[in-house]
Amino acid sequence: MAGTKHCFPKCRLFKCLKRAVIYQGNRVWCRWTDEECNVTNCSYATCVKRRLLPGGICGESVKRRTVEKRPEEALIPSVRLKGKALRKIGEKEIY
Repeated sequence: MAGTKHCFPKCRLFKCLKRAVIYQGNRVWCRWTDEECNVTNCSYATCVKRRLLPGGICGESVKRRTVEKRPEEALIPSVRLKGKALRKIGEKEIY
């Protein structure tokens, strides 16, 4: 994944749900595990904007992919029938 960034504890959007983060100079310490904060393996790490993806990847740096529907599917709506209408017409879908 080219162009993606990993989340880090000094990000302004980072939040620890256990409130166990201590900022000590250049390193970020977790009181819950008594070691340096590791966003990729921590289940309590989250993003304020809810953009944290599995593996500690920042969702703000990922571009979305859009899927285009075929024109035939987009123009022809289908209606599914149930009950009395299905018995009268005899087909499950009407185009």
